[in-house]
Amino acid sequence: MKTLKLLAILFIVPFLVTNCSDDDDMTPINTPTPTATTIVDLAIDTPELSSLVAALQQADGDLTTVLSGDGPFTVLAPTNAAFATFLSANGFASLDEVPTDILSKILLNHVISGNVMSTDLVALGEGYTSTSTNGAGGMPMSLYFNTSNGVMFNGISSVEQADIEASNGTIHIVDAVIGLPNLVDHALANPNFTNLVGALSAADGDLVDVVGNNGPFTILAPGNNAFGTFLTDNGFASLDEVPTDILAQVLLNHVLSGSISSSNLVEAGAGYTTTSATAAPDGNALSLYFNTSDGVSFNGVSNVATPDIVATNGIIHVVDGVIGLPTVVDFALADPNFTTLVSALTRDDLTFDYVGALSTPNGTAPAPFTVFAPTNDAFASLLDELGISGLNDISEPVLKATLDHHAVAQANVLSSDLMDGMTIPTLGGNITAQLEGGAALVDANGRICHIIAVDVQASNGVIHVLDKVVLPPL
Repeated sequence: MKTLKLLAILFIVPFLVTNCSDDDDMTPINTPTPTATTIVDLAIDTPELSSLVAALQQADGDLTTVLSGDGPFTVLAPTNAAFATFLSANGFASLDEVPTDILSKILLNHVISGNVMSTDLVALGEGYTSTSTNGAGGMPMSLYFNTSNGVMFNGISSVEQADIEASNGTIHIVDAVIGLPNLVDHALANPNFTNLVGALSAADGDLVDVVGNNGPFTILAPGNNAFGTFLTDNGFASLDEVPTDILAQVLLNHVLSGSISSSNLVEAGAGYTTTSATAAPDGNALSLYFNTSDGVSFNGVSNVATPDIVATNGIIHVVDGVIGLPTVVDFALADPNFTTLVSALTRDDLTFDYVGALSTPNGTAPAPFTVFAPTNDAFASLLDELGISGLNDISEPVLKATLDHHAVAQANVLSSDLMDGMTIPTLGGNITAQLEGGAALVDANGRICHIIAVDVQASNGVIHVLDKVVLPPL
């Protein structure tokens, strides 16, 4: 590697000779202020960075002025050879052919706010920082660094010469231009995603191309350990044993449409969104439950370990568990609004295994199911209505009959399928849909139970949320 010699700047302070007048007046001595050597100055004085200087001068945004400012900045400075390789790889004969707006984005992808020395990076080992260009959702683009073998950025650009100090920051000379990363580029760069990349490559649907060249998407990316646990829990020795159609649906269950940051999720608090998986009755998209009361979790089984890795076409959140294809039971267990319902479904004296039955996979009778799920508040209101203190005060026959009135077998009834006056044949008997004044169910006692959330789509059925418990004939 060519050794970069940085020349010191000499300041010459001349002696000012003055003549004394009869009254001993003296001419003031003016001492010049030393000129600071900025990042741009150092680049100009370094022959192997002449292409970088030319690029800074051509790009939109007056980057030479920006990088001559106060900063501090950390600049990953590609060599002339790095620029030549970049131009050739992208079909450009010269820098003049690169659109100036794109060139500006690429250059700013080499600029980190703050003064980051190589020792800082080595102390961290590996991780993500942000650059000065914007990615999906207008968020700062993420940059992955790894110091296990030198200092490397995004898996493609290594530091050749580190810690060249300027008055307004630091330069690290690197051996490759760091392009604008898409979601797949980030996955390829991080060794913790080797299983994810392998799964995307093996699954049906050419998911590498889908995720890499479309979007924007939000990817919930399981790390290698998460995939290892998933394989063990499901009796697979390796990814090769997972049927490729099922693998594709599991992976798509981690893909959300749009750029959703962790702050967007925290602001929402908790709720349901939709994934790109269609492993549901009638090919409907699966729902995904998120909750931010203690970190950010999905379907109650997977937690965000590293949020907001920003790419050109979306955002990655690293998660600690693979999110399987959820059943209606999985959603009931995940959502704390249904803890009383789960307690009712699992009461020891029940003569029917609701959890087992409602976990039946789609395509096997009695699935699919339509479940009308009362909230905790709905059960609390029921106890008040009946004048009792707890679920244990309800006899097993009455509790079973009540629960039966909340499930329909062999039907995935969406909210759009409901009609005013429609008879709904539950496991316990008929109830009636009422749409006037808002969607509701009318039980055999004439009680009105409003539907307050609809179409929580599971792999084996759909859930609609109720504000009141449906009762059997009393």
